[in-house]
Amino acid sequence: MNAPTKFDDLEVGYDIPAAIGMDESEIQTPCLVLDLDALERNITKMGDFAKEMGVRHRVHGKMHKSVDVAKLQEKLGGSVGVCCQKVSEAEVFARGGIKDVLVSNQVREPAKIDRLARLPKLGARAICCVDDVTNVADLSAAAVRHGTQIECLVEIDCGAGRCGVNTTPAVVEIAKAIDAAEGLKFAGIQAYQGAMQHLDSYDERKAKVDIAVAMVKDAVDTLKAEGLECDIVGGGGTGSYYFEGSSGVYNELQCGSYAFMDADYGRILDKDGNRIDQGEWENALFILTSVMSHTKADKAIVDAGLKAQSVDSGLPVIFGRDDVEYVKCSDEHGVVSDPKGVLKINDKLKLVPGHCDPTCNVHDWFVGVRGGKVETLWPVSARGKAY
Repeated sequence: MNAPTKFDDLEVGYDIPAAIGMDESEIQTPCLVLDLDALERNITKMGDFAKEMGVRHRVHGKMHKSVDVAKLQEKLGGSVGVCCQKVSEAEVFARGGIKDVLVSNQVREPAKIDRLARLPKLGARAICCVDDVTNVADLSAAAVRHGTQIECLVEIDCGAGRCGVNTTPAVVEIAKAIDAAEGLKFAGIQAYQGAMQHLDSYDERKAKVDIAVAMVKDAVDTLKAEGLECDIVGGGGTGSYYFEGSSGVYNELQCGSYAFMDADYGRILDKDGNRIDQGEWENALFILTSVMSHTKADKAIVDAGLKAQSVDSGLPVIFGRDDVEYVKCSDEHGVVSDPKGVLKINDKLKLVPGHCDPTCNVHDWFVGVRGGKVETLWPVSARGKAY
């Protein structure tokens, strides 16, 4: 008799999209499917890159929002922890057993600062970004109130045009205020160049990162002269990690999408002019969808529409096929061009989402598949944690 599992009380098709041991063809759609072999190869590969470059890798948890995936990245890729964008996300990872958590963002609202200050009580190192010296006193007061420590990175705007300061004197001013504040620890610099990650050209991406590296090096050297060492000099993404990792300035990468690989990232080019999803990384995440109608001879309607994905970075791409194309979507329907009428009712297609991060956030489960069978089910642990 098989031992009971945590899924025994969950109903396939209502609570969960599949059961362990089920054939891939039986999975309920639309849902997120992970090719576990490809995922593990991606994770191991990035871990090896980081090791070869002599830097740490702090994986970006906002991409998958999954404690299980983060733990796999620790196990196979040697990651040192996670970064995420919101305090509630950070709390999910800390409660799930991740011991080193960076909120790679500013935390300003009093209730959120209070929750951040409580993270160490869950056994996790708590780090956040600061780009305004007036934030320091509030963070300090919360840490003192709870008898904890918040580590702080000064964020540099190195080209993204969002958060962060853009002069070395401003970096030094904030770093000194953090260093002097009770309950806080100056931990280093955050410098993520997000605006260039999806530039197709390898050379254009490198030119943008070169500017960032120069800014960061000046700040690190100036801080050192002031007696302030940077434990973390963090940044780097799937489109640029090789630049930051080999810079001699950054010591921690923050890549996320490499593990799953979406259609938008897949289009950027490596140094040899090849798409990065055709050699550098493998597609491991798919939206599994089924044909539900084919009353029009030249097009099929599938059950994955807007509510199953984010299309901010473009429509999904049908994996492994060039005879059909996903061309349009509404709330609950996707339109697939099928000029030769090859699709049939209940045929399943694997869609590579345009943007994996927000797509993951609209699903409850990842279905892990290996060899055509469902091997595992992982909850999207931090789904909806936007505070």
